[in-house]
Amino acid sequence: MKNLFRNICAFAVMALLTINVNAQIRTPAPSPGSKLTQSVGLTEVTVDYSRPSMKGRTIFAADGLQPYGVTWRTGANLANKFTFSTDVNINGKDLKAGAYTMTSVPGANEWKINLYKYESTNSDAYAEKTADASFMIKPMKLNDMVETFTIDISNITNASATIDLSWEKTKISIPVSVPTDKIVSASIQTVMAGPSANDYYAAASYYLSEKKELDKALEWVKKANSMGEPRFWMMRTEALILAELGKKAEAIKAAEKSIELAKAANNAQYVSMNEASIKEWKK
Repeated sequence: MKNLFRNICAFAVMALLTINVNAQIRTPAPSPGSKLTQSVGLTEVTVDYSRPSMKGRTIFAADGLQPYGVTWRTGANLANKFTFSTDVNINGKDLKAGAYTMTSVPGANEWKINLYKYESTNSDAYAEKTADASFMIKPMKLNDMVETFTIDISNITNASATIDLSWEKTKISIPVSVPTDKIVSASIQTVMAGPSANDYYAAASYYLSEKKELDKALEWVKKANSMGEPRFWMMRTEALILAELGKKAEAIKAAEKSIELAKAANNAQYVSMNEASIKEWKK
């Protein structure tokens, strides 16, 4: 019984030691991360950044936590990340769709904003790089104190918004324009023009695979082949549909056209497939 008691005690001690070795104390991050996603027209804007707080400190001043004239990563910890799903115009500067990081140089009367193609989480890595866009912008004084650094997307319309940076009693509001009208106009023209050759081909191919309404499938594939230069794979599908409908002579002609186009494209596989089909259909 004593041995059993000793064993139980030893096991309990080892279990406690194991818990102490593996235990990890979790504490809040001094500058917690934040992620914001906002639709502006048809553009998705996503911002990833860390949010430092004042904690009784003076922030923007000649002798502040972020001194005037000194480059700031515009956040804390890792480099911030702004992602735009379409091309955008930021304060008059055109930027391609993609991810960027922002640094800033605060000043009493003017801030310099730099935007770089996002390549690294290390904000210092951009110091020697040439910015993709740079501009000056005037800060605004706020009536109320903002304890925690905040990036927001505001003043949203179908075609524009502002990227707002707020901390302490300072706010920077950066205008952003997005190509909503261009995207919508292109979409309207595409839809109003009707189905493309690829749309007709895809529909015909599906009906062929399902052996469904082959007369309709033939109509669609013929439309596809009549829109611009026919493609060897589309002519192959037309031949297969004709064969399924029992129109072997027409199927052979379509297959021969597919062979001609495939040879011009140096596609031996389609030449071989069509030749095999023609041989079968001539029996």
